[in-house]
Amino acid sequence: MEYLDSKLPSGVPMPRYLTQHTLACLTRQGAEALAQRMQAGGLAHAERVLVNMLEGKMFVEFRADSREDLEAWLATEGMHFDFLVRIEWEMQGDKLQPAC
Repeated sequence: MEYLDSKLPSGVPMPRYLTQHTLACLTRQGAEALAQRMQAGGLAHAERVLVNMLEGKMFVEFRADSREDLEAWLATEGMHFDFLVRIEWEMQGDKLQPAC
């Protein structure tokens, strides 16, 4: 499947994506190490990582040139995801604005 966000010109902020990951039997230290790997980046870079240890879930906001790049990076790192969605809009003040 091809997506509209493929390869942006230089100087344009990379799109943001939200992913959910299930943490199977990870300690807090293990989740922290995983988050650090995600922040180290490559084709994709985690900007924000949120974790619920009780339910075993991690939510990550990534920047990547394209969905395909993010999926490829996650696969290379061996990181399964439950879902992956591009962030298109966000509230800024009282208005819904295009996400950048």
